[in-house]
Amino acid sequence: MSSSISERIDQIRSSLPSSVRLIAVSKTVPAEIMRCAYAAGIRDFGESRIQEAASKQAELKDLSDITWHFIGHLQSNKAKKALEQFQWIHSVDNLQLAQRLNNLAPQLGVIPQVCLQVKILPDPNKSGWTVPQLLADLPAIAQYKNLQIQGLMTIPPLGLTRAEIFDVFKATCNLAKTIREQNWSHLKMQHLSMGMSGDYEIAVEAGTTMVRLGTILFGDRP
Repeated sequence: MSSSISERIDQIRSSLPSSVRLIAVSKTVPAEIMRCAYAAGIRDFGESRIQEAASKQAELKDLSDITWHFIGHLQSNKAKKALEQFQWIHSVDNLQLAQRLNNLAPQLGVIPQVCLQVKILPDPNKSGWTVPQLLADLPAIAQYKNLQIQGLMTIPPLGLTRAEIFDVFKATCNLAKTIREQNWSHLKMQHLSMGMSGDYEIAVEAGTTMVRLGTILFGDRP
C-alpha cells in the first residue's frame, strides 16, 4: 500500500507545475496511510470533518510540519474548532461566517489563511457566494483584518463537459484578477483552490495554484 501511494504521489507531483500546491484530501483515510503519504513528501492535508480531523491530528502530532486545510462546508457553530485545528480554511462561503471567523481569531491567537468559496454557475448542491454577491460584500470582507484572505475556491457543478469545467475555472481566475485590480489592501487574491481528482488537469490549465486530490492518491473511499 505504501509503495503504491508513494508512486501515485510521485506521478501526480511530476505532472504538476512547481507553482501548484498539492493538498492530499485525507477524508476517511486512516492516520497510518497518511503517514505513508507524509513519507512520500506530502505536507498539506485536507479534511472536511472537524471531529474526524481532530482524532487524526492527535495521532499525527509528532509530524509537526503538516499544514492542515479545512475544505468542507463549515457551519458557524464549528468555526472556533476549525480555527483551533486548521491553518487554512478553503470554504468560507458567506459574509456571516467570515465575520465570525474574524471575531474569533484574535481570541484564539491565530491568523487563518482563508479562501472565499464562489459559485460561478448556479448549483443548489454547493455553498458559496454568487459573483454579484461576492462583489457586493467585498467592502465588508476587506475590513476583516484578522483573516489572511488569500484567494478563491470553487467546485464546478456535476455533469459539465470538459470545456464547461474549464470555463468555470477560468472565470474564477478572472474574478480573482478583477478583485486584485480593485486594489483592496487586505484582499491578496494570490491563490486559487480549484481542481479535484477528476478535473485537476483542467484546473491547472486554467491557472489554479492549489489542487485538492483524494481518490487519485488514496483510491476509492469505503
